[in-house]
Amino acid sequence: MGYQVVIPKEVREQMGLKPGQEMQVISKGGLVILVPERPISSMRGFARGIRTTGFREKKDRF
Repeated sequence: MGYQVVIPKEVREQMGLKPGQEMQVISKGGLVILVPERPISSMRGFARGIRTTGFREKKDRF
């Protein structure tokens, strides 16, 4: 059983939220943070252009 939360229309539109969309709920420091669950396919390309060289190998870490 879950609870329902009303999110203002402006925020729903800005975030692209849909009716019935599930959220991850994070509680920290007296705040409740709602993070929309999105399919992994929607994250395709989010790290495009990120630097992938110059990192130490796991075996070289202390």
